[in-house]
Amino acid sequence: MVEIKTAGEIEAMAAAGSITAQALAAAREAASVGVTLLELDAVAAEVISAAGASALFLNYRPATAPTPFPGAICASVNDAVVHGIPNEYRLRDGDLISIDCGARLDGWCGDSAISFTVGQGSSEDQALIDATDEALARGIAAAQPGNRLGDIGAAIGQYARGRGYGMLADHGGHGIGREMHEGPDVPNEGRAGKGFRLRPGLVIAIEPMLIADGTDDYRHDADGWTLRTVSGARAAHSEHTVAITEDGPVIMTR
Repeated sequence: MVEIKTAGEIEAMAAAGSITAQALAAAREAASVGVTLLELDAVAAEVISAAGASALFLNYRPATAPTPFPGAICASVNDAVVHGIPNEYRLRDGDLISIDCGARLDGWCGDSAISFTVGQGSSEDQALIDATDEALARGIAAAQPGNRLGDIGAAIGQYARGRGYGMLADHGGHGIGREMHEGPDVPNEGRAGKGFRLRPGLVIAIEPMLIADGTDDYRHDADGWTLRTVSGARAAHSEHTVAITEDGPVIMTR
């Protein structure tokens, strides 16, 4: 079901989005060589709690998941694309980490993700991260009232494919509101002018997930959550919660 939000509801979602952004910023600041993923999770969880919100991911369990998710963040390192469970892994010099985070405040959700390198990252990893961020920016720019979901997918997919990057198969963005995952699905590839029409009041999470070597395939870790590239190539993930307004797209998780 696709739910159109009022101006007041979008304002409430922006508050949840702000907390999400603060938690991500704090986790990024804390990330350094030798820090564990569990320590980053604790940093983000504290920011969310101190703001009077709750961690959106904690104990989340969709029908396809074997267990509830145990963290406030998803922490995916190197060839892990998304949904990495925070654990005792200690960050190493040159690691590429993607952190996905969500907060719920007064019943409304925010969802966002960032990727960055730890210590002395490689130029190839930075190019991948920059391309993922740019693909997100292009998707957001296409999220204009009157456009269609296919315009967002075309903007993301054409940019990423044109630079030789792969995109995680079977995954994309989603509607968001009182639940983290609502309709509509927001694909990272599509045909311009096709699909659900964007209208003011629609709030969506746009999230390209790019793979360095141009492949799309993934495999599940034994934990049932973490998705890794089959080829072992590195991946990056970038996401914002975005409201469609009469004046164009508004980022709620900047």
